[in-house]
Amino acid sequence: MSTAAVTAPPTVPTVEDLASDVITDPFDDMINPPGLTNHWATAQVDHDVLAVRSLNVPPVSQGDSISGQLYLGGRLARSYGQPVEVRWRPDRVERRTVVDGWEVRTTTVCPPGEPGVAVQVEVTDTTGTDRELRVGAWLDSSVTCAGEPWLEGAPPQAKNALVRQGARRLGRPEDGSAVSVQGLLDADGAGIDDGASTRVVEAVRAVPAGGTVRLGYVHTVARTEAEALAAFDRVAADVPGAVAASQRTWDAEIEALFTPGNAEFGGCLPRLVTTDDALRRLYWWGAVGVLWFRRDNPASVLGRTYDTLMPRYWQTTTFIWDYSLSSMVHALLDPQVMRRQVEHWVGLDIERHFGTEWLTGGPVGYWYSVNHYAMTRLVHDYLRLHGDHALLDAPVTTPDGRTSTMGDEVRAWSTAWHRLRTSSGLADYGDVDNLLECVSSYVHEVASLNAANVWNLRTAASISELQGRAEDAARLRAEAADLLPKVLDLAVPGEGFFHARQPDGSLVETRHCYDFATVGTTIADDVPAAQRDAMVEFFVRELRTPSWMRALSPHDDDAGWSLRADHQWNGAYPAWPADSARAAIALGHPEAVLEWLPGLARTANQGPPGQAHFVEEAIAPIGGGARKTPPQLPYIIDWSCSSAGAWCELVLAGVFGVDVALDGTVTAGGCIGDLDPDARLEGLVVQGRTYDVVAGEVRER
Repeated sequence: MSTAAVTAPPTVPTVEDLASDVITDPFDDMINPPGLTNHWATAQVDHDVLAVRSLNVPPVSQGDSISGQLYLGGRLARSYGQPVEVRWRPDRVERRTVVDGWEVRTTTVCPPGEPGVAVQVEVTDTTGTDRELRVGAWLDSSVTCAGEPWLEGAPPQAKNALVRQGARRLGRPEDGSAVSVQGLLDADGAGIDDGASTRVVEAVRAVPAGGTVRLGYVHTVARTEAEALAAFDRVAADVPGAVAASQRTWDAEIEALFTPGNAEFGGCLPRLVTTDDALRRLYWWGAVGVLWFRRDNPASVLGRTYDTLMPRYWQTTTFIWDYSLSSMVHALLDPQVMRRQVEHWVGLDIERHFGTEWLTGGPVGYWYSVNHYAMTRLVHDYLRLHGDHALLDAPVTTPDGRTSTMGDEVRAWSTAWHRLRTSSGLADYGDVDNLLECVSSYVHEVASLNAANVWNLRTAASISELQGRAEDAARLRAEAADLLPKVLDLAVPGEGFFHARQPDGSLVETRHCYDFATVGTTIADDVPAAQRDAMVEFFVRELRTPSWMRALSPHDDDAGWSLRADHQWNGAYPAWPADSARAAIALGHPEAVLEWLPGLARTANQGPPGQAHFVEEAIAPIGGGARKTPPQLPYIIDWSCSSAGAWCELVLAGVFGVDVALDGTVTAGGCIGDLDPDARLEGLVVQGRTYDVVAGEVRER
């Protein structure tokens, strides 16, 4: 009989615990390369063992340009056609390839507190003979400081002049608004350049059989030459030190996520104690996926913010919809930041944009029809989890110059659908760009947001009761009761999906997960039992896949309209599996979720959740996990997305059944007993009180 001690399952991950699988990238073969950030700079590695693209440090930007492509023996290394092995961790990206008998290993980081990237390079002879190594980097620069809001998907960039300054290369736009500095370094941090090209920086070294040459590549950007050079010099002086500092910093930040009274955030998330590896992995996936988007940029007029996509698209922009999908995490982790963000949005017209950018605080884009629901959800989660009920009476100034209170705004959002109401009694939520953008039939009177209106009315009623406004509460609840049957009438009889009613009154069958997830998470208890069963049967039959899900059923008439995988038949946006799982639990079928968790956990093997992952039929999985969708047309999908927090809510509110009332009362239930009867949540902080959740019982400390 063994006397070895049983190791307790971890409750706080390290960067190594969160590392991705090794992904083989055979040059742009449907691979979305990993991103990096230090909460100021962001970047993405490229289909190359050295190159970096999309280095942007707002307000300084380079768009999506690529620099640092490897040259070996005077030849572009990627032209050899050798695959590159890639492994992501929060603190770094490790890459490896073998070209012409040279094994090249690199470690790429965004050094903490610096406006750039650093790459540690090791080149080793594998032939067993003495050789001469000629190694170089092809450099490019498109740096600029636009001096205006970033209102497009890709950050600004400009044509640059690239000039030599010793071993370094400096890039500048014509207007001189910014500077980039790049160079190769030897093991001691000294600049090296044995070539004569402005474009390619090279080193030539004699290498003994089996020997290794250690180099570095550093790329910094800033508004002035002095700032860019100073940053370059700080990083170049100790590239291995920058790599080590990145690991220490990320490990500390991740620990702070789960530590009460930490110095990083205004709150924390509870620690999950479980022997179920899949549940733990998905919880961590969601938590670190939100941390990944924290921005502590001194250029932000809003202070700390959380971006929505990275590293390629919509930097500096926070989408209301996506932020709300991580609402529970924001309320627990960084409530003061959440309040500031919500109050800022109230000061703008949320019926005219989908979010704001933080360089100026101004609006971005067109109207998303989800906005009233998203804002109500954000305020509700902030109030019930943080307990700052004074927010409801806080004065806010609306875009038309009117002074209101947050409580009045919540009531206004709950009835805003009146302006969209048609003769059917439901709201018409507009056309394709106002909803899912790539599903042409999911338009006008959709079940999802009309169900959300029922929830909005009930939530506004509860908030009104909290404020002692009983008449308002009664009126809003009566309106919700009147609206509910009209929403349920959109159901396709005998099926588990819904119609979308068109302006001419016709009904179009829409087999989309957003109806399933939103109806299931807003009005599940009001859905008749037979329809609840049919909804989950439809979900399992036509949407759920072994390790992910389809956003749209391939049986839908609109399945041929687009290949954008976040909302179509070939994949799904990262919050949709998590929200659909919560819906299935709420609809009375937790077994449809618990049997799915191991497959979903396999998809957490490529870094934070992508803006979309492919289903298995569309493209082969990676290590058993649904592959991240690539960024190029027709997919235009970014490597990561901030709605990752939906996975934490699945664990907390779905599997553990944690529910918090506006008065702070905490209850639990869920289906955790069917998965891991001994699992618990430790250190759930609600309205200043700390709880543990064990076996469906909530225990205050």
